[in-house]
Amino acid sequence: MSRRKLRPDEVELWELVARSAEKLPGRKVAPEPPAPKPSKLRKPIAPRDPVQNFALGTRAPTPQERHDFFASTSDRLAQDPVRMDAKAFGRLKRGKLQPEARLDLHGMTLDQAHRELAGFILGTQMRGFRLVLVITGKGMREDPHDPMPRRRGVLKTQVPQWLRMPPLSACVLQVSEAHIKHGGGGAYYVYLKKRR
Repeated sequence: MSRRKLRPDEVELWELVARSAEKLPGRKVAPEPPAPKPSKLRKPIAPRDPVQNFALGTRAPTPQERHDFFASTSDRLAQDPVRMDAKAFGRLKRGKLQPEARLDLHGMTLDQAHRELAGFILGTQMRGFRLVLVITGKGMREDPHDPMPRRRGVLKTQVPQWLRMPPLSACVLQVSEAHIKHGGGGAYYVYLKKRR
């Protein structure tokens, strides 16, 4: 136990407790301790504010990134931040910008499509193009007799992921779903970075 000096408010509290205590029968009363000298800088004790209502986790930071495995590819692309000029992005979403080149991946396997996409993106950036269109198609309709539900459009799901991975991520500035006049949900605008 430490032997520190008692603060004036602690001494005052002890005196209140000592006055309320009753003497045990047959015991001598201990002499009272000398009264402490009043401090010149003593401040009056302000009443404390009552504890405010709170809920657990209200001040906890919100998680930065959530993985929603059931969100569609279109929803995930819509949540991506805009990395290109906001005015040009608005024109892009309205279908006002014309793609300078297009790649159609219909009927290709994943291996063929990945190879074609990589060659197309790297080649168009080397030529100085800024906006290209990649057509994936919406995918086959679901089989109503399939015992396991599956997402449609393997290429539609894979192409944005490939564009976010090296070596293509170094070339791509923005990926967005195409306007209806350029293919809508079955195509993507790929806005390329300027060649250095």
